[in-house]
Amino acid sequence: MNTSIDASIPVLTEIILPVTETVDNAEAGTVTAATTSSSPLPSPPPAAIAQADAEATNVSIPEEHWQTLEQSLKEDVLKHVLARVDFVLEHRVRDNLADVLQTAVEGLAKEIRAGLKNSLEELVTRAVTQEINKVKNSK
Repeated sequence: MNTSIDASIPVLTEIILPVTETVDNAEAGTVTAATTSSSPLPSPPPAAIAQADAEATNVSIPEEHWQTLEQSLKEDVLKHVLARVDFVLEHRVRDNLADVLQTAVEGLAKEIRAGLKNSLEELVTRAVTQEINKVKNSK
């Protein structure tokens, strides 16, 4: 099984700051951990930016706008997950299939060896029997 870790898959110990903290820290002139990270982080969706802007200006957002933001966020997350599912699934299937095929090949090789051994034993026995009969008949 392939145990290499893909750098684009977040791990449980990774800290992802909310968009509002990142915007507040950027306005204060400080550099956040998210901006100094060596691995590229996906850019926040436009809906999240709009939400952060609205919170920064203390403007109330109507409920339907929140629902639109939520739907947009769900769609973005789903797109990112689906993009990775095929890759991860392919690798897992390939690894598991390799294990199954290796087991099948080993079993098949054992059966072939056993069959070849039996065939050679029969062939040698038959040849020896024929030679003995030739010697007996020639006397």
